[in-house]
Amino acid sequence: MPDFPIIDTHLHIWNTDALDYPWLEEAPKINRSFLLEDFDAATAGVDVEAMVFLQCEAHPSQAYDEAAWVASEARRDPRIRAMVPWAPVEKGKAVANELEGLGEFDILRGVRRIIQFEPDLEFCLRPDFIEGVHTVGQFGLTFDICIDYRQMANAILFARQCPDVAMVLDHIGKPNIKDGEIEPWASQMHELAKLPNVWCKLSGVATEADHESWTREDLNPFISTAVEAFGFERLMFGGDWPVSTQAIAYPQWIETIEWAIAGLSDSDARKLFRDNAKGFYRID
Repeated sequence: MPDFPIIDTHLHIWNTDALDYPWLEEAPKINRSFLLEDFDAATAGVDVEAMVFLQCEAHPSQAYDEAAWVASEARRDPRIRAMVPWAPVEKGKAVANELEGLGEFDILRGVRRIIQFEPDLEFCLRPDFIEGVHTVGQFGLTFDICIDYRQMANAILFARQCPDVAMVLDHIGKPNIKDGEIEPWASQMHELAKLPNVWCKLSGVATEADHESWTREDLNPFISTAVEAFGFERLMFGGDWPVSTQAIAYPQWIETIEWAIAGLSDSDARKLFRDNAKGFYRID
């Protein structure tokens, strides 16, 4: 376990009593509210100094409401230092209306529009989508790329068209760990990492393996590939709690990373678990 306070770049909290999350109907293990008090219990023994909230796919009509609720939670718990809400970037320049509204929250740092669930593998290559992401960059915001391994090739093409927008790949691109399918994902990770504006979150890895029977050895080549591709200059720790609890406990995920990256120096550990997050998400 790190001997210094860490920053978690990928926290989810949700309140099913106040907001509607349709996707939870297909995730019975986590189909309930998960609040900051639950996070504190799950992270007992881990010194989490700051967190970055990531949108939780509340119904699109409630996207602003979700952001407002999280902002209120951040006032209650100032460890939430940054927020990445949902925004419909596929609207092109018109997404500016939503971005202006979200701008009232001082913890706003970026936005996310999940690509993974789109049946069209070229969704992120649509001109309006790309124009919308450019607009995000013009607002001084970052963009979280949430895809799975089937969309990696097009994610590379998309990111190449937005060189001035700081982006981060969530969950190392969700490789097919369950079936041990490392290629072409691994080669694509190295290709994506050639783009200096793209960073990567070491998060959500065990969730892509068999939830009941994964081993450290199953995860190791995928963690190692992410480290080799992005290095410790553009790699950030993410807990992906509570989605990750379907497969792994919070302290266990940190221990698995430390095991996989044997001989992790103190300098590199601080970059991975703390310093890079401060730079990317502008956390003071």
